[in-house]
Amino acid sequence: MGQCPFSFDSLIFATSLIHLILNATFFIQAGLDLPKKAIENTVELLRNDATIPFIARYRKDQTGNLDEVQIEKIHDLYKQHLELEKRKQAIIKAIDAQGALSGDLRDQISRSTSLSDLEDLYLPFKKKRKTKADAAREAGLEPLATMILEQREKDIKQISKKFLNAKIESIDDALQGAKYIIAERVNEDQKVRSALRNLYRSRAVITSKVLKAEADKAEAQKFKQYFEWEESLKNIPSHRFLAIYRASKEGYLRLKIEVEQEEAVSRILRSFQKGKNKLLKDAVEDAYNRLLKPSFYNEFLGEAKNKADADAIQVFASNLEQLLLSPPLGEKRIMGIDPGFKSGCKVVCLDENGSLLYNETIYPHPPQREGSLAGKKLRSLVNAYQTEAIAIGNGTASRETEHFIKSIKFDRDVKVYVVNEAGASVYSASRVAREEFPDYDITVRGAVSIGRRLSDPLAELVKIDPKSIGVGQYQHEVDQTKLKEKLDFVVMSCVNRIGINLNTASKELLSYVSGIGPALAENITEYRKTTGPFKNRKELLKVPRLGAKAYEQAAGFLRVKDSTNPLDDSAVHPERYDLVKKIAGDFDLEVKELIGNTDILEKVKPNNYIQVDLGLSTLRDILKELVKPGVDPRQRISFFEFDPSVRTIEDVNAGMSLPGIVNNITNFGCFVDIGIKESGLVHISKLAKGFVSDVNAVVKLNQQVTVKVLDVNLESKRIQLSLID
Repeated sequence: MGQCPFSFDSLIFATSLIHLILNATFFIQAGLDLPKKAIENTVELLRNDATIPFIARYRKDQTGNLDEVQIEKIHDLYKQHLELEKRKQAIIKAIDAQGALSGDLRDQISRSTSLSDLEDLYLPFKKKRKTKADAAREAGLEPLATMILEQREKDIKQISKKFLNAKIESIDDALQGAKYIIAERVNEDQKVRSALRNLYRSRAVITSKVLKAEADKAEAQKFKQYFEWEESLKNIPSHRFLAIYRASKEGYLRLKIEVEQEEAVSRILRSFQKGKNKLLKDAVEDAYNRLLKPSFYNEFLGEAKNKADADAIQVFASNLEQLLLSPPLGEKRIMGIDPGFKSGCKVVCLDENGSLLYNETIYPHPPQREGSLAGKKLRSLVNAYQTEAIAIGNGTASRETEHFIKSIKFDRDVKVYVVNEAGASVYSASRVAREEFPDYDITVRGAVSIGRRLSDPLAELVKIDPKSIGVGQYQHEVDQTKLKEKLDFVVMSCVNRIGINLNTASKELLSYVSGIGPALAENITEYRKTTGPFKNRKELLKVPRLGAKAYEQAAGFLRVKDSTNPLDDSAVHPERYDLVKKIAGDFDLEVKELIGNTDILEKVKPNNYIQVDLGLSTLRDILKELVKPGVDPRQRISFFEFDPSVRTIEDVNAGMSLPGIVNNITNFGCFVDIGIKESGLVHISKLAKGFVSDVNAVVKLNQQVTVKVLDVNLESKRIQLSLID
């Protein structure tokens, strides 16, 4: 994400490029309250393959200081606009091929701003299987249907005798055929569909009912609360819709989306009926039940699913962002421990760069109970490898291992941290891990991942498919393409927000840098292997296939320590090096003397350096960066301890106050790790006093909290918690 996947050349659209950009701008403005010029410039940058992080960081003057969220929304609407334009051209071509494209219809199609309106216009011309209405037309009943609709004839039954023939043998057959034709006309009427769409948007109800044959199955019980459910479609929360949707897909519930039939039929009749007419009413009821109702069920099921997907994906994205931006311990010598009982605890010793120095397995827990031997080994390893911190995975035997480690009297000060190991097993069995550690088994790789997560969560987590990290809700029910696109964007956003070391970053980390991607990341790491560390940013241009465009997009987000140019270890883009040199020269300083020189930088007047392509926003960013270049925006890691008396769910009782860490956030609340296998749920109603509409406004992922235990269900292994004192 960040580059638009569509090309204007692929659009068969006979207008100028400028006209297309203007159309896109108007379309986007209808959905976003942003200045026209900012949208125009952003669309132009996206069209020229600029990434969202690059635009947000280095093109603020063109966009009016839009942030990544706003630019991403422009990107998404721009993509929607191009999809809409492609669909318009396909429809125009299809109708024209039938010889049915009038000037008025072409204009209606061109003016459409939604896919639903567009498809309504196309509906009468869509190729479909032979219908009951088609058979009635072939039997010559079209004029009879028109007479019934016009409601001028008083004795329509008498008139219908004129339409009897070999195919139509009775008056009832004639009237029924005419009603089929009327039903199809009603179904294809734009005003009818628009009125019904408004009715569904405001009053549609979603209902679910258990299928009797499935009610007693154990798998169905997790959906028990939805066995008899009814709720307004427009108000249903995404997590509830996705639960019902999953249950219906798995065959446990029957799902319906409906409006009151009497109201729907009444609204349709207003467009046609001049007085009471049973034939017309019968035709309208048939149109509604046989054609319109199924059509709007599919349409609104799709809309509700898209909305629920968007909400769920946003929750996942927000959680992932917070996890990726977790505080790093930094370049420390770390011991990583993947705890276990029977299989033992896998121990690895890592250097400051996360390189594996040594691995060992200890057995301090049952059934072996080799605590004394394990303690001696760990003391020896801590001394031998000058370990500064120990990272323990939070899986099986975590609390027992933590208790054991803290009972050891080390000869040096060693901090002990419990690390979220979600996805570590996925990494350990991955191609990336096999390439990195071809001579070690998955247990060693998993322990290395745990240790590295303490040092730098972002650098390690980018090696894992974001969907495997497990911070979201109903991730398997949502659109997988949209989920991947969004999560990839979040990873790219976080990587570029922090900036990475060009000489130490893995190819996985490099692949998320603006303008790089997997192929160039591979080339960069190969170049490092053959020629040694990069001496400066400019040397990037020597990497095979890395041209001027990729360099422009990537350079500002890559850091080179001890470079021949001191600005290479900052977020100042190379395109502004001459400007910094001029500012330094104006104070008779070298660039390296200007960096960090607060007294001088405070005297710089940005207005003196404004240029045609350089405004105040960019200038202020540059000056801010020169004060503290390359600062990591992530917070410092803080020490945390679980309650030592709580190690299993049996130790948890109602009324207890326990320290915990928020480890997942959903729309209905958050889950808190209290140091045992089972996380407890803080329902949204128990997050704070008063009404809470946004869980993220109250808590953040990895936030340290104190929770009160409300209820413990040992049978279902569920714990209810509260953040309200």
